[in-house]
Amino acid sequence: MNKKQAAVLAMAAVLAMSGPVFAHFGMLIPSQATVSKADPKTVDLQVSFSHPMEMIGMDMAKPKALGVMAGGSKEDLLGTLKPAQVMGKAAWSSQFNVKKPGVYIFHMEPEPYWEPAEDSFIVHYTKVVVPAFGDEEGWDKEVGLKIEIVPLARPFGLYAGNVFQGVVMLDGKKLPYAEVEVEFYNKDEKAEAPTEYMVTQVVKSDRNGVFTYAAPKAGWWGFAALATADSKMKKDGKEKAVEIGGVIWVYFHDWQTKKKLGV
Repeated sequence: MNKKQAAVLAMAAVLAMSGPVFAHFGMLIPSQATVSKADPKTVDLQVSFSHPMEMIGMDMAKPKALGVMAGGSKEDLLGTLKPAQVMGKAAWSSQFNVKKPGVYIFHMEPEPYWEPAEDSFIVHYTKVVVPAFGDEEGWDKEVGLKIEIVPLARPFGLYAGNVFQGVVMLDGKKLPYAEVEVEFYNKDEKAEAPTEYMVTQVVKSDRNGVFTYAAPKAGWWGFAALATADSKMKKDGKEKAVEIGGVIWVYFHDWQTKKKLGV
């Protein structure tokens, strides 16, 4: 652990008692946001449980499920998982070969994670949408996760500054007034939050379960809709609450202009 990581973890421990805490995010990050004819046809998937803005990782047990949905059919990818490291912590990786046009919704269910600072378990049902070869049918389809963000804005082909909207679904029903945490994947560690309140952005869904957010910077952004599970889990013989989150990762692109010859 380097000095920066140690300092951030120490700060998180203090904030857990006195103020905002750094958000946890299930992360399912593909090697490319879209697949075109000129792109590699193999999509590498990075699976982790992390603090994406502060770039602090957490050890992740092998997920309970990993799959992909496209064209109304589902494929189990759990057997493709291989151990990896993300942010210096135990994580997982997978590869998927794209063979035909489609909208591929990759999704993951982790094993419950025990978080002592919150005295509860955390389960983040996570997904990401990758379109291939110009196809864009089916980006708004539900996977059928316990809790899930179903996009209302197409979750690809977005510019930084565009508005992203989604509806929070819990057990197949719209979840009103759900808290949605939003974080930037600070992969190159160039972004810095001016205060601890800026690490995680927070919005809420409206009475119809719909939330809205405009990403200010290009890159991967995670949206985590949170709820508490009806059932509890035991830890050291005691019943503990389970935080469940529906997470979707969306990539926003920089605006580009043509370069004129001689300029």
